[in-house]
Amino acid sequence: MFIKKYLKWISTFLVLVGILLTNLNIYPLNIYFHGLGVVGWTIAGFISKDKAILTNFGLQIPLFLVGIYKIII
Repeated sequence: MFIKKYLKWISTFLVLVGILLTNLNIYPLNIYFHGLGVVGWTIAGFISKDKAILTNFGLQIPLFLVGIYKIII
């Protein structure tokens, strides 16, 4: 119940913090926050069977993985 009720709000907060950190040029923290928000929204889309949300946020996950890979290497 908690996930269904609050997941979208928590994910929205994380995405917005990630955008703010990007605008403040705080790297790589921006990728982590925004990426967690994107994963949360993808899970929310899966739970609600919303294909538009799944498409939008699900396709962002590989892009964030590229960014995280660049940080690690």
